[in-house]
Amino acid sequence: MSDLGFDGQVAIVTGAGGGLGRSHALELARRGARVVVNDLGGSVSGDGDDASAAQKVVDEITAAGGEAVANHDSVATPDGGEAIVQAALDAFDTVDIVINNAGILRDKTFHNMTPELLEPVIAVHLLGAFYVTQPAWKIMRDKGYGRVVNTSSNSGLLGNFGQANYGAAKLGLVGFTRVLANEGKSKGIKANAIAPVAKTRMTEDLLGGFGDQLEPESVTPTVVYLAHEDCPVNGEVYSVAGGVVSRYFIGLTQGWYAKGHTPEDVRDHFDQIRDETGYIVPEDPSGELQKLLGALSS
Repeated sequence: MSDLGFDGQVAIVTGAGGGLGRSHALELARRGARVVVNDLGGSVSGDGDDASAAQKVVDEITAAGGEAVANHDSVATPDGGEAIVQAALDAFDTVDIVINNAGILRDKTFHNMTPELLEPVIAVHLLGAFYVTQPAWKIMRDKGYGRVVNTSSNSGLLGNFGQANYGAAKLGLVGFTRVLANEGKSKGIKANAIAPVAKTRMTEDLLGGFGDQLEPESVTPTVVYLAHEDCPVNGEVYSVAGGVVSRYFIGLTQGWYAKGHTPEDVRDHFDQIRDETGYIVPEDPSGELQKLLGALSS
């Protein structure tokens, strides 16, 4: 089978000055994409800025014969998102791919969480995906093609101590991805998400020696495939770590039904309600409604 190429396509990668984003940008460029390398250049907590972070990745791409431009706008504002997409239009006239990867950490146990720790994390991860994707989405709708890859996390899907802000944003991205998938499927646009585990400056202190087996480059092949025109799936989430790729999915148990039941009935049938035997994986809310109609009509 032929290699997956991106000749003529334009990709925006946010948070691409290092770690996962850098790896994604380099590989897309190596395969022929023209890339907008976005990175504010701030610290792990989102403080400060450094324009050289994005430019260094651009220099790597151009030195290897690829095409790329640097952008240093923040994803966390509507104006910043518009400016990032405008950078793609100014340099390359269009947008085909958006990879929302920018992120920061401000960990704290929930009872100590303050607005200063909460709001910037939500702004960068969740609102940033909105602000960058929406102007690009309008272009994709007009041209009848696009790919969006969002970066979720097992901290959102499963929960992680001290990360109420981060986990809420990351699970929000799953809902965002699934809505985009449903709205985009008639327009030739697909949206999927990854939940990566990789050694980056955000995680190296947490992973310790184990992180040496979790290089960012092991995540990028899945991102590249999800961003390609041949990608067959839409609205799905993939765990990617150290060469292991798995699918996360939202399952719904068969459950239990009784009209006019009481709290005591719920208590007495709770094991049946929670029984995972025969679960379904709804594609969208209509899948759950079909299950409900079946139960109510039987």
